[in-house]
Amino acid sequence: MNHKNGFNPLSRTTAHRRAMSRNMVTSLFRYERITTTKSKALEVRKSAEKLITRAKEDTVHNRREVAKFIQDEKILNKLFTDIAPRMKDRNGGYTRVLKLGYRQGDAADVVILELVDFKLETEAEKAEKPAKKAAPKASTTTKAKKTTSSKSKEDAAEKPAKKATSKKTAEKKEEPKAE
Repeated sequence: MNHKNGFNPLSRTTAHRRAMSRNMVTSLFRYERITTTKSKALEVRKSAEKLITRAKEDTVHNRREVAKFIQDEKILNKLFTDIAPRMKDRNGGYTRVLKLGYRQGDAADVVILELVDFKLETEAEKAEKPAKKAAPKASTTTKAKKTTSSKSKEDAAEKPAKKATSKKTAEKKEEPKAE
């Protein structure tokens, strides 16, 4: 009988189960939405909700207790400064489990575990993100073009008929001629 069994061991050793739980909770706080199996989600949800409850009161003691479970310092700060203040008004129930269906390979129940206040990005927001990311890349490529253009001007002055090459290949070609 399965009376008073407080958790699902998920057919794993204690060390594997603890590591997997920590990684999944960290991923949940990082992305605020993860896809996993139903049994894993129900186990991860328990520890995630306890950590959010701790993080609602930002004290040194609570930070150290949560840091025992979450190793990534950026995620720890995100939990205390971003996620927990959003959940201040709630008395629990910080996560939700949405059923997706069954996995093709082994027919396991697949679910989405997400924070309750998670909002999907709209089409307009998705369009803005690549535009913002593309702008810094454009500025770095112009710097790279400037440095290569000064080298290519030197090479072009020496050999106008050939395509502009890098400095190293130009030196290698010149060495055999000197012999």
